[in-house]
This record gives sequence, C-alpha cells and structure tokens, in this order.
Amino acid sequence: MLLDRIQGPEDVKRLSGEELLQLVEELRSEIIRVTARTGGHLASSLGAVELIVALHRVFHSPKDRVLFDVGHQAYAHKLLTGRRDRFETLRQEGGIAGFTKVSESPHDAITVGHASTSLANALGMALARDVRGEDHKIVVVIGDGALTGGMALAALNKIGELGKDMLIILNDNEMSISPNVGALNRYFRSLQVQRWLQDAEERGKRVLEKISPRLYELADRAKEAAKLLVHQENPFYAWRIRYVGPVDGHDLKGLIYLLDHLKDLKGPTLLHIVTKKGHGYKLAEEDPVKWHGVGPFDPKAPPKSGKGYTWSLAFGDALIELAEKDERIFAITPAMREGSGLTEYAERFPDRYVDVGIAEDVAVTTGAGLALAGMRPVVAIYSTFLQRAVDQVIHDVAIENLNVIFAIDRAGLVGADGPTHHGVFDLAILRAVPNLKILAPKDAAELRAMLKAALEVGGPVAIRYPRAKVAPVAPGTWPEIAWGTWEVLKEGSEVMILAFGKTLEYALSAAGEDPRVGVVNARFIKPLDEAMLERLVREGKKILTVEDHQLAGGFGSAVLEALEKMGLGAEVKRLGLPDRFTEQGKIESLHEKAGIGPEGIRRALAEWGLALAPTGRTA
Repeated sequence: MLLDRIQGPEDVKRLSGEELLQLVEELRSEIIRVTARTGGHLASSLGAVELIVALHRVFHSPKDRVLFDVGHQAYAHKLLTGRRDRFETLRQEGGIAGFTKVSESPHDAITVGHASTSLANALGMALARDVRGEDHKIVVVIGDGALTGGMALAALNKIGELGKDMLIILNDNEMSISPNVGALNRYFRSLQVQRWLQDAEERGKRVLEKISPRLYELADRAKEAAKLLVHQENPFYAWRIRYVGPVDGHDLKGLIYLLDHLKDLKGPTLLHIVTKKGHGYKLAEEDPVKWHGVGPFDPKAPPKSGKGYTWSLAFGDALIELAEKDERIFAITPAMREGSGLTEYAERFPDRYVDVGIAEDVAVTTGAGLALAGMRPVVAIYSTFLQRAVDQVIHDVAIENLNVIFAIDRAGLVGADGPTHHGVFDLAILRAVPNLKILAPKDAAELRAMLKAALEVGGPVAIRYPRAKVAPVAPGTWPEIAWGTWEVLKEGSEVMILAFGKTLEYALSAAGEDPRVGVVNARFIKPLDEAMLERLVREGKKILTVEDHQLAGGFGSAVLEALEKMGLGAEVKRLGLPDRFTEQGKIESLHEKAGIGPEGIRRALAEWGLALAPTGRTA
C-alpha cells in the first residue's frame, strides 16, 4: 500500500499524480476500516479526503499552519502526519483523539471540538507571524455550518479589516450534523448555481470568439459588469476578502492547481469548495446525518436501526405530548435536531420549532424573546455547547426570571469524544446564577414529571440528563413530583449516599442490601432539599455525595454550603471528577478511574469502616 510509505507530509509531495489518486482511495478505505471498529465521525472525514491530500501536497506542515474547524473531518490529516501506526486507537482510552489536538502532534495547529473557533485562532496566529517577520502560510478549513456561527463571522470581519495573509477554505457540504439552515446557507446554494452559469458562459465565449471577435469583446464587457454587480452582493467582497469558487472539492488535480496558485496571494482569500459528506462510501452518501457520528459497524451494511431508547428520545417524546396540549410550547435547537431527539417534534410542530444553526448564544436569547412574548420555549442543547451561551443564560434569561426551560443533554462524561465534549461544568456554572433551578431525573418517567412541573413553576429551569439509554415509559405517563424534594430509594442506618443521574445507578449497586448504607435520589440540585438534608444530619447519618461532574463547584460543594448555612456539622465525603480534563474512553471505565463508579463508592465507604463486598453485601 502507498499509505505504508507515508511517514509525513513530505512523502505526499513525492508521489505522482496517479499515486495521489491511489492514496485518496487508500485513505478512504483505512478510515472506513478503523471507524467501523472504533466508531467516529465518518461522513465528514470521507468528504474531506481530497482536500487534505491537496493541502499536504502544496503546503509545508507543520511550518505552515493548517487549522481544521471542529476537527472531526481531519482523519486523513492524522493518517498523513505520522499517526498511521496509532490510528487503530482512534477515540479509544489512551489513544489518539477524534479531533485535532495540539498536544498530540505538531501538525495539529489547534485543539478543537466545538465549531466556529478556527478563524479567530488564525487571526491571532497571523498577527503573531507578522509582528515577528515570519513567512509561513496560514490555512483554515471551515465548514458552511461552522461559518454561520457568530464567532466565525465576527472573526471574518476583523480579518477583512486587517487584511492579513491567509487562505480560508470553505468546505461546503450543506451539512453540520443536521442540514444547515439560515440565509448564509441559502447564499452558498446560490453560488453553487452560479458555477453552472459560469461553465455555460465559458462555453458561450469560446463559440463567440470563433464567430466574431467583436461579439466576444462585447460579451467580455458584459461579464465584467455582471461581476461587479455580483461582487456588490457578495458578503466576502464586503468584508474585503477575495472570493474564489465554487469549485469541485473532490477534483484532486484541480484543488492542487488552485491551492498552488492561491497560496502566495496577499491579503485574505476564501476558496469555496463543494464536497459531499460521506463521499466514496455509498451508505454514508445516502444518509450523511446517520453516518455523521457512528458507533462500530459492519462496513458492508447499514448501521443497525436505532441505538435503543435514549434520554434524548425520551425528552422528545415528552415534549410532543406537552406541545399537543399547550400551544405556547416552542422548541429551539442549535443544529442538533437529531441528537436532541427533536426530529419528530419538528415534523409535528414546524411552526413551533426553530433550528438556529451552530449558534448556541442565539438559541438561548431566541428563547428569551419567545418567553417575553408569552411563549414557553424549551432550548434543547448539549451540556458542552451550553458553555458557549453562559452570558445569554445570565443576561437575557435569568435576570428577568424568564420562563425558559433548558433541556441539557449529554450531561456528564460522554465517552469517546473526549474533553471538548464532556458535559462536566454545567452545575458549577449554572448553580451560581440567581433564579435558575437545576434538576436531574432518575428515569424517563421522572424526566416527564420534571418537564411538566417546570412549565407550571415557571422561571428558568435546567433539566440535565446523560448520554445513555433509558427504559421507555408508556405515552401519557405524567407522574407528579413535589418541587424541591429528594427521594429516599433505600434507607441506611449509618451512611446516606446522595446521588443523581448515572451515579445513582452506581450508588444503588455499591450499597446493595447492606442496611447500613442508604441511597437518596438527589434530583433537585438547586434548590436542594434542605429539609431532608437537615433530617439526615440530625439523625447522625454520614453523607456521601457522588456526581458525574467536576468536584470543584458541583453538587457536593452545594451540600457543604447548605450545611454551613444551616449551622450543621456532619461527616461528609464528596466524590466527583478531579481537577483536570478527562480524556476520552468508555464512560464506565472513566467513571471508575475517577472514583465515582461502584468500586470508587465502596472504597469511600471503606474509609468509614464500612467494608462492602462487590455485590453490596456486608463483608
């Protein structure tokens, strides 16, 4: 295989044109083979193979800096930059990351996992390069979905003003995870139409040149007048950014030619390439949403239908039933329709659903506007992406105590996507915000109860739940829940474990049948059930808190603060994630290493002299 000879980008430069085409096919095959075993972002990486080969043919990484926005399209980049021998470890515990990562390779210009960050990074690098008098190139690869993000657009504005030398490659595949939305996306589609007009124009010019030089001259003048008109309507032109395209992003020879001729241009240049997500793998081409991020699969067959019933689906089903009865309910997502379980909701209630694109801040403040207009918006958002809209939660929602519900999916560790995607900071951030309530259901029935209660109580409410399967409940199931209360699941004579979410399962497993150890479903993180907490402490119970969240500032900290406020002394141990970024791996394995799985809970109990066997029986 040619790929066996590639130790770094310089080896790509030595290949012939025919060998480059062979390399493209080998890269696709290797990406499919490994992703079938490890899971990963398949469709986006397949769509960028020709582009990445062309980039490493023309530019000189790592001297030249190549920045991948989001980074989930960079599998071919990893294979060409000395990581072929480790590619089998993709997204595995102790292996290479599923995104670009500075600490992993000098060829990875930025550590990334969230969208729309590359252009601001590139601007900073260009400023540093120029003040030092250096001459390396800076290339940004950004998708059409990421380019709709406010951070990307703001960076473009400054890049155009300063006129820094860089090449921006707009990888236009009409997709982020869900299909892209918005006016800018429609504009990209219009540019693709212009490509066909441009082809027709060139054919017409050749005919005119043969018939009459005078007619050709007139046509050429008309073209220049039309170009001026198009430029006046071109947002990149308005930003003083040179625009080239759109061109076929799977034409390797054409890409190499263009990159070679664009790399030395002064000022910022944007090359618009059109690609197909999943290109070269028919199953992924036919359903790029399903194949955006996949678990292990059979390369010769579609992935198994469904992933079981998940918290996301439980949320979506509950919201549909609520929306059928309450016309004020409105669902908002930042480009995560499928992931958040809103596909059916969007079909059923198109007038009460909006996808704002990759713009989490816009999602939250749109919710604020809906609430101010008397609607009851539900912002469905992943925990890690809510981090990008903290100011909007505080400034636009919480200050006026607006009726906005935040359905926070993927709370806690999420597994193979690693530190950029673990949802482990939301409690520390949100519980400091006045007026905001935070809840965590133990099952799908309790999720339904919390959604219904949040609508009745009003004000901003955050309901967090993990990336996991959950047992389904029958439609129409609406249990009542007493606001602000915890639930004793098992009494204990000496220790009470306060847990919620995934750690509640671990606590029950660790406690087993031992009568000394009890378990509380601490489903209200804010407000805490201070009445129950006081009762447990006055009964002389030791308190063990367990959370799938950073220990600093999390639920355990809230319990200590409440005890201090009430003037109560108690023996308290807190288990949570340590003060470092948790890498990728299987969720249960990461939990055990952090000490919050069943074994970690047993070790903590043993420190109090409560030795429990693995089944939870008294040792």
